[in-house]
Amino acid sequence: MGLFSGWFKGPKIDTAKSEANAKKMRALFDQAVQNGQEYRLIFGYTEDVSRFNYGFVHGSKTKIGNLIVGWNEAAQTIVVVPTVPDLSGCGEPVFYRREEILKAYRNRYPTDAFVIYPDRKGYLAINAYDWLDDEKLYVYLEQEQELAAFTAFFTERFAKK
Repeated sequence: MGLFSGWFKGPKIDTAKSEANAKKMRALFDQAVQNGQEYRLIFGYTEDVSRFNYGFVHGSKTKIGNLIVGWNEAAQTIVVVPTVPDLSGCGEPVFYRREEILKAYRNRYPTDAFVIYPDRKGYLAINAYDWLDDEKLYVYLEQEQELAAFTAFFTERFAKK
């Protein structure tokens, strides 16, 4: 390690807060999903924007939806559980089984999102990052390894056209 290693990594991760949030996420997911322990988890979010053109997104009323995203590689299934930034509760899970969805792909523009089309009527775009600063909107979670594993699963085993 050189003298300057680590200089450009940004703010330091709060490991204790991240681990506490990961435990809360796991408890919520297991409560909402039968056999929840069979799924690996990441935190993600989705944006509900009133205008579709990205150029106008920041002028529109954007709603952020927090998501606990579980995936089971053997079953080729992704389960999405809506939650809130303080992880005090969650909604009903939605299952996306590869054989039942219309298509799924990774869309890298304008944001890096995992897009699932369950049918021709709508879609879900899951945005997921290593960790996010704004805790009023997002769950604070360091998830670099899990996100890399989810990305590999999604692109190599789940995505379809």
